[in-house]
Amino acid sequence: MAKVDLYTITGRKAGQISLPKEIFEAKINKLLMAQAVKVYLSNQRKAGAKTKTRAEVAGSGRKIWRQKGTGRARHSDRYAPIFVGGGRAHSPTGKENYKLKMSKKMKRQALFSALTSKFKEEEIIAVKGLGKVEPKTKTMATILTKLPLKEKKKKEVKILLVLPEVLENVIRASRNLAGVQLVQANQLNPYQVLSQKQVVLMEESIKKLKETFLK
Repeated sequence: MAKVDLYTITGRKAGQISLPKEIFEAKINKLLMAQAVKVYLSNQRKAGAKTKTRAEVAGSGRKIWRQKGTGRARHSDRYAPIFVGGGRAHSPTGKENYKLKMSKKMKRQALFSALTSKFKEEEIIAVKGLGKVEPKTKTMATILTKLPLKEKKKKEVKILLVLPEVLENVIRASRNLAGVQLVQANQLNPYQVLSQKQVVLMEESIKKLKETFLK
């Protein structure tokens, strides 16, 4: 059974808490994690670029010089892609679809791989009592400085705080802290886990992970 240290909001160690081995002691599949990250980032992408094709450039369609007798290459109007000011060949339309798909089973396995990787690197801790925290940035900042987080010497510690549900007080206390990202346990994805240095689980969120991913 996987176990991690459990801390109070004062930074005192309150023992250890068990984690489901199916999630935190899974087989690590790096290729699957890489694919999950690619799918996630691609699905965040929105088509915005748009340039004009040869047909869309405004101007005369008059032939630039006669077909024969000049010694030069044959051309039609001056808006061909090879000319300065001409249209662009194969230009982006602004309607590109960058959506990628991944099966539910593969997403789940990628998430388990990411969490297992963090667990083996000792980059996961659990916290109790965080749900009753005062909704103030200063309060949350004080709590985080007392927890045994990695890279504390750096100005910005990248933390993924996993909540069991929407907790307005925790959200308000954390949203102005640089490097702190919040996510509900049932919406956790591999990219979020891998992009942050430290994963902080609220005690109640462990039960939510079981309910969501071990049905």
